[in-house]
Amino acid sequence: MKRCTLREQELCVNDVIFEKLMIVYTIALTKVNNIIEELSEKMKNENSYNIVTEISSRIKKPDSIIEKMIKKGYDLTYQSLVENINDIAGIRLVCMSEQDVYRIVEKIEKIKEIKILNRKDYIKIPKESGYSAYHIIVEVPIYLDNKKNWIKVEIQVRTYEMDSWANLEHEVNYKGIAKAVDY
Repeated sequence: MKRCTLREQELCVNDVIFEKLMIVYTIALTKVNNIIEELSEKMKNENSYNIVTEISSRIKKPDSIIEKMIKKGYDLTYQSLVENINDIAGIRLVCMSEQDVYRIVEKIEKIKEIKILNRKDYIKIPKESGYSAYHIIVEVPIYLDNKKNWIKVEIQVRTYEMDSWANLEHEVNYKGIAKAVDY
């Protein structure tokens, strides 16, 4: 295993530093997941039905992180990774209706344990591909060596229909199905 020095700050996916960083993102993801599950349960009790019907989460794979950094033209350094890549840790919520999407987003934005960094409403203004969802980039405090560190997590909120479209679009555009089909 190659060791990168902190002074060089060169990004190495099989380095101890990278592994520790992914653990920090995993802790942040777990924290946000717990907050969302608690919020979902409270909303279920208030509304007599599940506002959030599905919750899934993931840590972006190292190869995907590097590909994204290269595609966006970012330096392959730890500093650039932390500053520029907002979706290393991601959580997806699926709701029954568009109204429920906005209701859960409104509740998320009021949670004191997280900081909202950015919002993108792809429901009101869908991407050119037809993709729609509501994205929120948040930060949560993670304590390491008695020091508070704010770690980013992306939250995507969608309806079932939006989720189906997003999955299809992802397969076609990012996994290369369209490239593999000979018209």
